Amino acid sequence: MRLICAKNYQDMSRKAANLISAQVILCPESVLGLATGSTPIGIYRQLISWYEKGDVDFSKAVSINLDEYCGLSPRDPQSYSCFMHQNFFDHINIDKKNTFVASGMGDFEANARELEEKVREGGAADLQLLGIGNNGHIAFNEASDHLIAVAHTEKLTESTINANARFFEKKEDVPTMAITMGMGDILAAKKVVLAATGLAKVPAIKGLIMDDVITTQNPSTMLKMHEDAVVVIDRELADAVGYRA
Repeated sequence: MRLICAKNYQDMSRKAANLISAQVILCPESVLGLATGSTPIGIYRQLISWYEKGDVDFSKAVSINLDEYCGLSPRDPQSYSCFMHQNFFDHINIDKKNTFVASGMGDFEANARELEEKVREGGAADLQLLGIGNNGHIAFNEASDHLIAVAHTEKLTESTINANARFFEKKEDVPTMAITMGMGDILAAKKVVLAATGLAKVPAIKGLIMDDVITTQNPSTMLKMHEDAVVVIDRELADAVGYRA
């Protein structure tokens, strides 16, 4: 696992985006695993800027998103499908037919199976972008006594619901279930890029980068086993966890 320490959020976004753009430039038909949430927004804005300048071409790329809330339609402003279109897909030249975000409506278990089929159909992601939850969850693989390898439905913890409540009018509106890739799907990616910022992430990041323990109580620590995982954090977060290099 390699750690990149950026000066601030903007620099972190640029450094993470550079890894993604390099992947697409070297292999235009790359399969990209994509993430949502507040952290990747700066990454997507940087990639959009480079696309608009003609520096990167997404026309042959394929994308599969990590997760989706159960119970939200693709048109719901808080759905991850809507998020991806507003923050990335609608601003680049990716073929929408080559993008996939699991459906959050209807039969949730069937939708999870469809996500797993899509992951297997496209093969392991060439690059998987990740954020990290306050409790160390990756996608919606919550801290637990066990983790699931394949795509599945997951009951969200109170910690995750509280963290996501800021995106909704009130806490009661936050979905309590989600469809998510499994940890096996994520670890199968050829390259993983995890981006993190904010002091709320201190416990999770400290467990990820400051010791050699791997535990399902901090799912992010599974990345210690990956042969090509890159963690990009800002200086404030690095200082808070005691990382000095």
